[in-house]
Formats: sequence, C-alpha cells, structure tokens
Amino acid sequence: MTLFDGVYPFYPQPRKAYAFDVSSIIVIALFLSLGLSFLLILPGIRGRARLYWLFRVILSLFIGAVIVAVQFTGDWETGQVTANTSYKSFSRTMVNADIGLHIGLGGVNVTLIGNPVNQINETINYNEHFAWRFGVNYDQIYKEGLAKGLPSSILYVAEKFSQQSPCGVHSQYRISGHYASATLWVAFCAWLISNMLFSMPVLVYGGYMILVTGTFMIFSLLSFSTVRNSPMCAIQFGPASLQIVYGASFWLTLATALLCFLIGVVVVVLHYLRPKVLKAFFDLSEDKEEGDAMLGEAYGNPHFRASRKNPYDNFAMTIEAV
Repeated sequence: MTLFDGVYPFYPQPRKAYAFDVSSIIVIALFLSLGLSFLLILPGIRGRARLYWLFRVILSLFIGAVIVAVQFTGDWETGQVTANTSYKSFSRTMVNADIGLHIGLGGVNVTLIGNPVNQINETINYNEHFAWRFGVNYDQIYKEGLAKGLPSSILYVAEKFSQQSPCGVHSQYRISGHYASATLWVAFCAWLISNMLFSMPVLVYGGYMILVTGTFMIFSLLSFSTVRNSPMCAIQFGPASLQIVYGASFWLTLATALLCFLIGVVVVVLHYLRPKVLKAFFDLSEDKEEGDAMLGEAYGNPHFRASRKNPYDNFAMTIEAV
C-alpha cells in the first residue's frame, strides 16, 4: 500500500475499545452526574438519615449504571494468546504478538499487539471491531477488513464468527446477545419501578421489584451462556490455542444480580419481622404514616379506622364529666 495508488498506509478506522467504548463512557458519566447532583442535597439532611440516604442513592445508582453499561461493553467473553503468527497474507513474514478476542452483546473485538510493538519496520497495534447487532451486516464489515488489508491473524479470528464459517456460531451469538440485551432493558425498567416504590410508603413492593430486577439479569446471563452449549471451533496459532472464558462484564452482571436478590430479601424480611427498622432506614416519618391512615379511612378500610382514635370521643367524655 502506497500513497500513490490511492490507498493510504495508515487508513482511518473507527476503533472501538474492547472494554469501554464511547457509549459506555457516556452512561457512566451520566450516572456519575446524577450521583453528584444527589450529593448536593446531602447537607440538607440531618442526623443518621443522611448516612442512610447516601447509602441508598449510591447503591441504587450503581445497580442502574451496571445494567445499562454492560450492554455496550465488549468483554462478556475474553481470550488471549501469545504466538508467532504470519503478519500479512501471501507473505512468509512472522511476528510475535498477543492476539486477543473480546466478545460483547453486539459484536466482537480482535486485538493484535506486537512483542515488541515495533517489528519489521511497522507498528503492530490493531484493535478491530466486527458488529453483529440486528441491522448490521457482519460479513460486509469482514469484507471491508479484507479490502483494507488487515493482518491475517485478525481476519482468521474474525472469519470464525462469519455466516459462511463452518463453525456456525454467528447466529447463536447474535440471537443470544439480542435476547440478553432485551432482558437487561426489562431489568432496567424494573429497577426504575423499584426506585419509585421505595420513594413511597410501600417498601415491600419495592423489595419485590428489586427481586424482579435481579431475576431478569439472571435471565440475560442464561441467554448469553446458551452459546456454550454448542462446540466452539478451535482457534489455533501454531501450537498455541486461543481459549475463551467469561469476562468481567459477565461476572459483574452476575454479582449485581446477586446484590439485587440480597437487597430484595432483606427488605421483604424486615417488612414482616422488623418494620420499624425498615421505616427508619428509609426515613419514613410519622406524618407520612398518619397521611396513609387518613387515606385508608377515606376508602373505608376498617384497619385504618380502628387504629386511629376518634377525636369526638374525648369531647363526649368531657361533656359527661361536666
């Protein structure tokens, strides 16, 4: 490739980081901004309620940020191998490099970093993204990589996930990633509802919805892990083999789902065993409880009517004494 035949030696390419891309950074920045906004309210809260309020806000924003951010990360599955591999097609030149594979819900990233980076008078540092979300043609992106003259090791790994590959994993990854993303969005909606319920004096239902949030996060993990049921083609670089394992996003989603289950169980148990402790943690004042009692009496609930004293009884007793 030369400057005179219309093909530049250093072609422009939209590189996508395998762990955090622009979308993930935007999501994290958005939730950090919300957290800082809530911190501005913190000085106006008195006593121990300030600590409880801070703990609730940080924990809730962490769960919401994880649910949204992991949909754009590219490390649900990862693998890396160091090997001597051919650098260009139709060339016997060999380079020593680290070949990395990073699989997300919407595509795959293949990295190639030389050991050292500068070899054969070139800088070997590649990070190529091949998307398979619905509406994106994976094979067309692969053909564009061929036209750009990507290193043969990157094309070899990317070809394993194409539609024409005998491995047959393209459709499985695409469908499982789609349903994993859909169930995560349902979990996000359940998270929003749980926050609204926690802000009202119906704490037990907020606990139920946070359990629903954790359940749909588990469903997303199960959807993505169905790909493991089919045998994966071997990715060989001479004697070295590239092995794929679950990445940080997978384990972070699992840990957040278990955290949701823990919060939901604690809220439900405290509601039935120690309701006063639960109300104190959520800073429910007596005024709110009195307002609920008046609302319940207005709708004819006998439990609320029996729990409140009739002010006319005291007046009648005073008249009789006189």
